[in-house]
Amino acid sequence: MNAKRLLCLSGAALAFTCLAPAAFAQSNLPESVRVPDGHKISMETTGVGEITYECRAKASMPNEMEWAFVGPKAALNDRSGKQVGTYFGPPATWEAKDGSIVTGTQLAVAPAGAGNIPYQLVKANPAEGKGAMTGVAYIQRVAIKGGVAPATACAASNNGAKEVVKYQADYIFWAAK
Repeated sequence: MNAKRLLCLSGAALAFTCLAPAAFAQSNLPESVRVPDGHKISMETTGVGEITYECRAKASMPNEMEWAFVGPKAALNDRSGKQVGTYFGPPATWEAKDGSIVTGTQLAVAPAGAGNIPYQLVKANPAEGKGAMTGVAYIQRVAIKGGVAPATACAASNNGAKEVVKYQADYIFWAAK
């Protein structure tokens, strides 16, 4: 095989690898947050936003305080950076610009590294409205940066205080094949 042809084949293989959908990356994720076989990616987004936490007494130990999750608020952008929807809650809600909406139930989480909220797998409820969210069966949160509870002290003296932290994560929407 001559060098020119080898270079072309190598370039084609590299292009395929770079353009291959994230479905091939499922093996890089903890098993608990992998999407079941029989599904394909319907939309890939990057959520850029914030998560609000509130200093309050622990539900299981009222004499101890903790930063409790209040809810997220993020823009969902496509791979070119164009906003295609929003993510907010509770309940966890993903809304496309076309008005279609999906909510879901968390099935699993797995550690995503120090300083990051966990990977997440959500089973979607049937979408409201027709559009981008129609047919979504699962939502996966991956490629996470930040979002963990504040490092500042949470004590009785600041009970009820709210803190907002920045985060970014890819939200991958999956539909049945």
